Amino acid sequence: MSKKTQISFPLDIPDVNVLKTEVNKGGDYMITVESTIKHTECRECGRKIEQSHGHGRWITLRHLPILGHVVWIRIRPKRYECPYCDNDPTTTQKLSWYDTKSPHTRAYDDYLLKCLINSTVEDVSHKEDVGYDAVEGVLERRIEHHVEWTEFEELGTIGMDEIALRKGKRDFVLIITTQQASGRIAILAVLPDRKKESARQFLESVPDRLRITIKTVCTDMWEGYINAVKEFAQAHTEDVSLDIVIDRFHVAKNYRACVDRLRKQEVRRLKKDLSKEQYDEIKGVMWACRKNNADLNTDERHKLRRLFDYAPNLKLAYTFREELSAIFQMPLTRDEALIRLQRWQDKVQYSGLSCFNKFLKTLDHWRDEIANYFVKRLSSGFVEGLNNKIKTIKRRCYGLSNVVHLFQRIYLDLEGFRLFA
Repeated sequence: MSKKTQISFPLDIPDVNVLKTEVNKGGDYMITVESTIKHTECRECGRKIEQSHGHGRWITLRHLPILGHVVWIRIRPKRYECPYCDNDPTTTQKLSWYDTKSPHTRAYDDYLLKCLINSTVEDVSHKEDVGYDAVEGVLERRIEHHVEWTEFEELGTIGMDEIALRKGKRDFVLIITTQQASGRIAILAVLPDRKKESARQFLESVPDRLRITIKTVCTDMWEGYINAVKEFAQAHTEDVSLDIVIDRFHVAKNYRACVDRLRKQEVRRLKKDLSKEQYDEIKGVMWACRKNNADLNTDERHKLRRLFDYAPNLKLAYTFREELSAIFQMPLTRDEALIRLQRWQDKVQYSGLSCFNKFLKTLDHWRDEIANYFVKRLSSGFVEGLNNKIKTIKRRCYGLSNVVHLFQRIYLDLEGFRLFA
């Protein structure tokens, strides 16, 4: 090959000299190197030793590709003898750019982890022509099984929500996340169940320096989460002062479901009572009834008016629904919101409508936690967004039944580009 067609690349591996570069029959680059460090630490006493004792066996490590070519690094680690220990034990030198039991350099591990972001082990295995177990081994070596608290200066807002590992099996795990003041969303834990004891145990594991930085916990209306947080706060009153916020979107889901159930009842009744021509006028009204009033188009408004002419109770329930949604949009203080919620509840009870009865009990039970939304306007939106990402991870990986692996994959998808790109 002409020298004019050759270029040089920095190897970017510290503390080595390149002895030889070859190209094998498959077109792979084979680079032989030697260490420039002339000492190591004794495996027995930990002292620095410099008395040479030959070399270990040759090892070959996969390295970063160059111009589409596979690159291998060959090295024969140096060995040193310890003059301080009995029996003069020997120690093989360890270098910073590879792990002893890894078939790759650390740079190539980083490369594989970057490839794994928003992908699967199977895909990366095929694309890189690396064994499936080898790719999984990178995850095990480089991604922790649990949160590293040293990565956090503060926790701010914590979100708690469950997700089913297997659809329809009620095989729930608890996902705990944080949204920090900077807007960063990070995974804190994937717990094997949604029991109060599990949530409380996790909260107790938070280091003291971070415990005082928890200001808000956003959750749904699951008793286990809320009671765990309350017990935790009561046990640490000297350094924990936080608000529990029941997510406004979970609240909305509850009261909107009340109207939807009434709509189904009324439509079934009208299908029996109305003529075919009259019923055709309100056919397909489900989506119009579920929409916020401000989002309706002209045709949907017309259909709703016809439906409400035949079902005045449904019109009243729809109006109450829209009024309650409007309360959550108003710039109210917490105390003002409590007054508005009570007025709304009184109006519903006075109307005689029964469709909201279950929700009114919910409102009575969780009134303070629901009203806490109006303090800082926080919700579990960031948790729900992450849950959608987790569902995508599960579909992509054809399910993840191991909570440790799920934590690793969530962590990699959230933090991977920051750490390995």
